[in-house]
Amino acid sequence: MRKISHGGAGSRPGRLTRRWIRFWVRMNGTGPAGRVASRLAALFAPPHLGQVKLAHLFPRGYVDGSAEIYHSALYLGRNVYLAPRVLVFENTDGGPITLEDKVAIYRDVILETGQRGSIQIGSGSSIHTGCQLKSYVEPIIIGKGVMIAGNVALYSYDHGMAPDLPIRKQALTSRGAITVKNDAWIGTGCVILSGVTIGEGAIIGGGSTVTKDIPAGGIAVGNPARVLRYRHD
Repeated sequence: MRKISHGGAGSRPGRLTRRWIRFWVRMNGTGPAGRVASRLAALFAPPHLGQVKLAHLFPRGYVDGSAEIYHSALYLGRNVYLAPRVLVFENTDGGPITLEDKVAIYRDVILETGQRGSIQIGSGSSIHTGCQLKSYVEPIIIGKGVMIAGNVALYSYDHGMAPDLPIRKQALTSRGAITVKNDAWIGTGCVILSGVTIGEGAIIGGGSTVTKDIPAGGIAVGNPARVLRYRHD
């Protein structure tokens, strides 16, 4: 059996490679020229988590060349990271999307706004692979230092269910904004529905569906999610 090796955690790029990366990262951005610079910077950079370091080389951060930005009101703080295949989408009457300093958005995440919905993600928060944040009617507000694991879905709206209309034609409704407060941790595969507030430092176990507020420091699991105990217990 042959060992196949190409880079890895112990490998460090040489001086010329580091200069190449820094040169192109300095010019990366959301416009056409910035996209080309992003692709050139990534040629010799490590993938996935290793790529986040590119966002910390310069205050302008790093937007991967394959990220799709279709939004008229995207606001980026310092050192923001947008990974490959992130989609930022504005539907009709969509509100702004604000990513504060050092926010990291990983592969295949969808950030979408429509019908006056908006998304705000606080500094130092991370949204991992495959998540969907879809804000319609009411906002999605993520605090600082929040960790959202992979394949989590946040929907700040619901479909109407009147009997005389097909579901696809129902007006969107909402029970209110989704708010995730500072330093909360959302486990893999959770679903968070409209009108929910997750308190500061709370933990939501993987696969849970959150339909009601979770207090600060609560550890909640299940469908629907229920508080089992508190972190200070």
